[in-house]
Amino acid sequence: MFHIMNQPSFTLHVHSDRSSMGAAAARAAAATLRAAITDRGAARMIAAAAPSQLDVYRALAKEPGIDWSRVTVLHMDEYLGLPESAPQRFGNWLREHLIAGISGARFHPLRTEAGAQAAIEEYTDLLSAGPIDVVCLGIGVNGHIAFNDPPEAELDDPEAVREVRLDEASRVQQVDDGCFDNLEAVPTHALTLTIPALLRGAHLVCAVPDARKAEAVRALMEEAISPAWPCTALRRHAHCEVHVDRDAASLLPARR
Repeated sequence: MFHIMNQPSFTLHVHSDRSSMGAAAARAAAATLRAAITDRGAARMIAAAAPSQLDVYRALAKEPGIDWSRVTVLHMDEYLGLPESAPQRFGNWLREHLIAGISGARFHPLRTEAGAQAAIEEYTDLLSAGPIDVVCLGIGVNGHIAFNDPPEAELDDPEAVREVRLDEASRVQQVDDGCFDNLEAVPTHALTLTIPALLRGAHLVCAVPDARKAEAVRALMEEAISPAWPCTALRRHAHCEVHVDRDAASLLPARR
């Protein structure tokens, strides 16, 4: 592993493969969860629902010393228009790939059944109910974080949750990830936590594998902070670490 430091509060760590990337990200998130439970008796986290995070969640479930009954899990986006039972819904994906492995954790999915506005209001209240200790997130091929897509992403959005129209690149990525059979099946609208809502987390742990993300990782490190590459907003954060595999780092200068 080697790391590239952009500023004292922001680090990017390059790992040899996805497994080591996931293990390192999980260790970082686990340390923050343990500290919060020790300090406050409880911890709150936000988790991305994406195949890119599978290695992180598998490793996190094996981390020792976390009393998951004291952890509340929220997530960061949800499609509009899919049936409640659809496996592509991010709440259902997280139940299968994260919650099932961390017995006892309290999970609050984004519930869209009563309509977008009701879900926005409910989740805004949940987010403000206490501090967010750690956010486990990824970066999209177009540089999105959650469903804050370029170029419409608002880096200083006053809202915590909003309805968005999905960029085609985001929808194509869902097909490429194997979540949908074709582009027509991917919903066009979703709810997302905004960039400021994500950045309110005390510790951001971002895991980005795959050569398809190499251009986004390059932009993260080299482009100006702007809605053209929403992921660049991560460089504003006081405690953000990004873990990538060698494929995702392939467009970065090799520094040790």
